[in-house]
Amino acid sequence: MENMCKEDLMKMIRSTNFAMLDLGLYLNTHPKCQSALATYHDYHHTLMKAVKIYEKRFEPLTIYGVYDENRWNWKDEPWPWQKEGDC
Repeated sequence: MENMCKEDLMKMIRSTNFAMLDLGLYLNTHPKCQSALATYHDYHHTLMKAVKIYEKRFEPLTIYGVYDENRWNWKDEPWPWQKEGDC
């Protein structure tokens, strides 16, 4: 995970986040399912690690990821709609 490129790390974050949301919905109706709960916690650990690596190497993903004490670096890069021809 430490050596993944920006795009691959973002794919991992998105897919892990989706899996956690899906498991959360399942756990809402099956709160005693220990295997689903364990999987949820595994994904949570993976997601937190991936986000930490991404934010350290590239940029904050949310406003809560701004760690630079010397400047406000929330979205130094162009917003997605500001990129020419790149969806």
